[in-house]
Amino acid sequence: MSIDARLAELNITLPDAPAPAANYVPYVISGKLLFVSGQISAGPDGLIRGKLGDGVDVAAGAAAARACGLALLAQARAALGSLDKVARVVKLTGFVNSTPDFTDQPEVVNGCSDLMVEVFGDKGRHARAAVSAASLPRGVAVEVEAIFEIA
Repeated sequence: MSIDARLAELNITLPDAPAPAANYVPYVISGKLLFVSGQISAGPDGLIRGKLGDGVDVAAGAAAARACGLALLAQARAALGSLDKVARVVKLTGFVNSTPDFTDQPEVVNGCSDLMVEVFGDKGRHARAAVSAASLPRGVAVEVEAIFEIA
């Protein structure tokens, strides 16, 4: 089954690949690896802002991380022309805008990790880091970057 068919089966519509907000490119291909720049949490209604541990709960944070994952997939599709060219998800690095005492960063970033496994199956299982940040660009709740292997 193609990844586009899998997305349709899951009722997932990818957003347009977001344009860079500063002096960087959205992705770089080096050899058989696709490096996708950090994607910030945004949905159809705009940026998903807030701080985990101060008004944003884990479920909302996981939803924000999933939104980052959708943008990562959109960037990968823009880079490769088709998500069928993804051999595997190699690594995700998730940054969670959180208070100093918040410790559930892994559960938040699972929103993105779970999406990758839903879409790619075992090829979506990846290495990962989930870390806290005192703040993130534009006050968003989550940012995630990715490395994909190209088939």
